[in-house]
Amino acid sequence: MIARHDGAIVFVSGAMPGEIVDAEGEKVQRGTAWAATRAIVERSPDRLDGAPDGACGGSVFAHIAYERQRQIKSAIVEDALRRIGRITLESPVEVVGSPVDGYRMRSRLHVRDARIGFFREGTHSLCDAGPTRQLRDDTIAVIRRLEAGFARESRQQVSDIEIAENIDASQRAIHFELLPDADASRLAAVAQVDGVAGASCAHAENPWTMELFGSTTVSDQILDARIDRHVRSFFQGNRYLLTPFVEWVLGHVSSGPLVDLYAGVGLFSLTAKNAGAGPITAVEGDPIASRDLKRNAGGDMTVLEIPVEKFRTREKIATTIVDPPRTGMSKEALARVTELGAPGVVYVSCDVATLARDARVLLDAGYRIVSTRAFDLFPNTAHVETIISFSR
Repeated sequence: MIARHDGAIVFVSGAMPGEIVDAEGEKVQRGTAWAATRAIVERSPDRLDGAPDGACGGSVFAHIAYERQRQIKSAIVEDALRRIGRITLESPVEVVGSPVDGYRMRSRLHVRDARIGFFREGTHSLCDAGPTRQLRDDTIAVIRRLEAGFARESRQQVSDIEIAENIDASQRAIHFELLPDADASRLAAVAQVDGVAGASCAHAENPWTMELFGSTTVSDQILDARIDRHVRSFFQGNRYLLTPFVEWVLGHVSSGPLVDLYAGVGLFSLTAKNAGAGPITAVEGDPIASRDLKRNAGGDMTVLEIPVEKFRTREKIATTIVDPPRTGMSKEALARVTELGAPGVVYVSCDVATLARDARVLLDAGYRIVSTRAFDLFPNTAHVETIISFSR
């Protein structure tokens, strides 16, 4: 939360808008300070008792009643669009809510001395993932079994673990990120625990994966489209909001040629194809995700494994979907979108600041905002997924 002291901005963890708190300063940098709440002097009626450690990854808003979280996130979106993009919306942004327990289908955890957990904010100190409530109970049970396996090893081989599940958690795969001097020969035995269907391993940044055992692919049926993904492939992480999230995007896709940039494993491309859109061109530069995308497409759409910045076409496009990483679109990628000149652009963003920056470019290129909606894919955090539909 933001406070001010002697003209300086102070980011205060563990507080809420309107509260008066005693806070302890932790860091000052370039006129900005960071502080942590130590005592509540005047309490908000929306403060929850018994919240988990707010510094443990994914819990920074856990002390705030959920409806108030949604209101705050709506204000965050509106503020960023106004302040960064110079965009004033006609009405408040609706934030579609999510259950907070067990919502995560994908998670990245860290390994230290046979313990597995999230990092505390701003540190490399582990905290227990269980109390954060992001993961299902059966997923936490898998983590405990893996910890027992690591404890039996003579030295640590793994720095991080990725876990991928399908919506109903009937399939679960894990991936071990190896330390530089790791010996992977014993990891298959560690990974074969109840609740895990398959495991793989690789060194960081290495696209080539060693399969340890079983199936490292999980599958879901989303709006009649079968989508398979490897444990290492990016995929939206909220099991409860996945379908309404996709439905909202597809509701802004016009008939005619569709280009899906940053297509991932094909979440929007495949569901749009099954809904009758097309022809479809899906562009994905990541080699791991693009392998899944090609397999999922099965020859029914054009799949290009290239960076978005290199995409060119002379075909007239009806709709362009973009779902870039947290850093937003590069200047070159934005230039490709405006060159395509599609009457409709649907921008899916996990970072409202870069969305606001890029939205300003699209507006200056002649687009107008048709609709804005946010989906709380990350409850109990300050993050929110925002979708803006543009037309011209």
